[in-house]
This record gives sequence, structure tokens and C-alpha cells, in this order.
Amino acid sequence: MSEQIQMIAKAFQERFNAEMQAFRGDVELIVSRDYIVEAAKTLRDVYGFEMLTAITAVDYFPNEDPRFHVLYMFFSYSKNIRLRIRVPVPGLKPVIPTIEKIFPNANWYEREVWDLFGINVEGSHDLRRLIMPQDWEGHPLRKDYPLGYEEVQFTFNYDEINLHKIFPKE
Repeated sequence: MSEQIQMIAKAFQERFNAEMQAFRGDVELIVSRDYIVEAAKTLRDVYGFEMLTAITAVDYFPNEDPRFHVLYMFFSYSKNIRLRIRVPVPGLKPVIPTIEKIFPNANWYEREVWDLFGINVEGSHDLRRLIMPQDWEGHPLRKDYPLGYEEVQFTFNYDEINLHKIFPKE
């Protein structure tokens, strides 16, 4: 872990009560959702992280509380370093504040997080479906989203699968 990352992590621990996790050189700071806007602004203005490279989420249902974690990935061209911020979000009323005023490209990522995970982005100017059709019900990357699938047909279960298959009438 570089000295710059250690300095940023220490400052975030003091200022935002962040928890640091490191694995094989990748650093992740866990920050409360109350601080994400200020943390993103600090990364951009103070530490020179010019780019938000991604926002995504993880659903830990049913094993963990909080249910979701939203991950923000930042990159600094000038220092050639990456930093990830993880924000825990509860399963009941999952809401995060938008950071699109700090990083305008965040709008697209936030729309994707809302569309696929159902995590509402408070303050977003254009929160509508991005990937799924507008009339789609539910959020398909949630662990409790119902799966509809067809069982794979093999030689050992060929007859059993054929009994339940729907064939076109000739």
C-alpha cells in the first residue's frame, strides 16, 4: 500500500469515521452514507481523484445487516492510484444520496444501481430505468428476485424434461 493511500485512509478515518480494509494492495474505505457526498468531494478537491470509474452494489440478503453495500470506485490520473469506498445501506428503505453534482457521470451509475438493485438515489435529477424496460417490475440483481428458468436437459433426465416442455402444435 502506497504512502499516499495510507495518508488518505488515515485522514478519512479521522474525518469520516471510516474503516479501512486492504487486500493485496487494494484499499477500501467503509464510510457511512451520511458522509458519502462530503467524502467524494474531498477525494476530488483535496486528494486529486479526477475520475469516478464506477458505482455498483452488492446484495448480502439474507445473511447480513445492512443488506446492501454500494461501492464507489475512484481513480487519480495525476497520482495513478485507485480507491474504493463502500457504503452500507439497510434493506428497508434503501436510500443513498447522489454525488452527481461532484462527478456528473455518477448519474448513469446511480440509475443502474436503482434499476438493478432498487436502491433509491436521493437528489438524482433523472432517476429512471436504464437497462430494464420502463414497465419492468422488480429489480433483477436482488437476491430475493424470483428466478424463472428452464432446467437443462441431459441424457439422464431427457424423458422427464420432455414431459413438462411445451411444444408447438403442428
